Amino acid sequence: MHRAANTTLTHDRPNTPLLSHLPLLLAFGFAFPIQAQTPPPAPTPPPAPAPAPALTLPAFTGYTHPDPTREHRNDDGSVARCDGTLSFAVRFANSGDLHLTLQRDTAPAGDLVTTVYRQLRPEESPFDAPSTTTTHLPENGAVNARQSGPQTTPLGTFVIPSPGYYRIDLHLADGASLRNLRSLTLTGPAVVGAHANVVERRNAASVHLGYDVPAAQRDEVEWFYIELTPRADPLWTYYMATGWHRGYFGMQVNSPSERRLIFSVWDAGNEGIDRAKVAADDRVQGIAKGDGVVADSFGNEGTGGHSHLVHDWQVGDTFRFLMRAEPDGDHTAYTGWFWFAARRQWGLIASFRAPKDGKFLRGLYSFSENFSGQNGDVVRDCEFGNGWVRTRGGEWLPLTTARFTHDGTGEAARLDRHGGVRGARFFLQHGGFVEPPPGSAVRHGELMTLPASATANGRHPADDELPPTPTRELRPTPTDRRDPAGRRD
Repeated sequence: MHRAANTTLTHDRPNTPLLSHLPLLLAFGFAFPIQAQTPPPAPTPPPAPAPAPALTLPAFTGYTHPDPTREHRNDDGSVARCDGTLSFAVRFANSGDLHLTLQRDTAPAGDLVTTVYRQLRPEESPFDAPSTTTTHLPENGAVNARQSGPQTTPLGTFVIPSPGYYRIDLHLADGASLRNLRSLTLTGPAVVGAHANVVERRNAASVHLGYDVPAAQRDEVEWFYIELTPRADPLWTYYMATGWHRGYFGMQVNSPSERRLIFSVWDAGNEGIDRAKVAADDRVQGIAKGDGVVADSFGNEGTGGHSHLVHDWQVGDTFRFLMRAEPDGDHTAYTGWFWFAARRQWGLIASFRAPKDGKFLRGLYSFSENFSGQNGDVVRDCEFGNGWVRTRGGEWLPLTTARFTHDGTGEAARLDRHGGVRGARFFLQHGGFVEPPPGSAVRHGELMTLPASATANGRHPADDELPPTPTRELRPTPTDRRDPAGRRD
């Protein structure tokens, strides 16, 4: 049989399994390597289910109402006592079910009322009714707490109907104090992407307006004028009007019964706490102060010369602030005046001589600060407008652009901070756990610009209205002003 090249001959009989010939082949001395059979690979297990989303809020991140001072917080994150309601704030990115679980240490029995509701801006109207449950908390005795740890109690399931900021309020039905709360844990679909402050600091983020001055005049600013209108006045608020590289000047709510105007200038050097450590040639010296003004020194947040005047300013009124810088060799005299509307005249607050300076006003800015965290859940709102600077050559320039910035708290812990333009004025708003109005600046460094009408309708003080600089000397005082609550000095 003819076959084409490159073909192979095959047997015309069925193939015989090799193993049937194995004894014969071995008898003739043939050896064959025998390969072990590899077992089939094991099936890949299915991926483990993703852990259920959870957000745990340490109890000391809550706020006490109605009196924010009626509480005792511990460094371990727990709250030993809360006289009233303990309120938490969460921003939900998704709607869905929300499950709440409370952890607490030794505590008596009681009926706990839990309320979840949408946090609204002051001008908004409620559109979702609050959701409330009542849960009986069994007694957690000292022996059980030591042996078993914190008691965990489910508080129920709530529905978050739409994204946004929500409050979670806890109080006992009989009005008794909450005791030894450790944490509140949130789970469920609504928790995906949720954000809350989980650190000890409860202050609202500080927010600032950094004013742009043309480059050609940036180092020539002798006078700084601005108007401030507070739209809210919660306790422990400082609205700062005219800030610069060496100090600040503004108004404060420092207690339920007292409000102040504060003007302060920092020492030279790097001492942040104790003014007794500041060398004599680094110290700010007082030049003069106005009638009724207290002038001394401060520490704990930098050191320097401090002055304040008790003044019962009211929300909704507009207040005028004026500053001047007068370089003299390597020193500069900084002076602040406040417009007293009832007397229709400028009143001196204080004048200080700052060493190792010799420059005009630089780094101009305004800010709003919540200097005690006990009521950091309350909205602060202030407007800043009709701002002007006057160069040493006599040229007046309007401040129509500003950059919005915030402190480190505003980077991640607190996102309820924003600025913007309201009519012919800039505004700063922070705290309250509310969404920003449409068009607000929320990014650090975002530029804002006033409309042209702000300059057209604005007015700076006339040159002949500018007050004279005082010359009499103040006796320096060694008193250091320290405030453990962090109040601005």
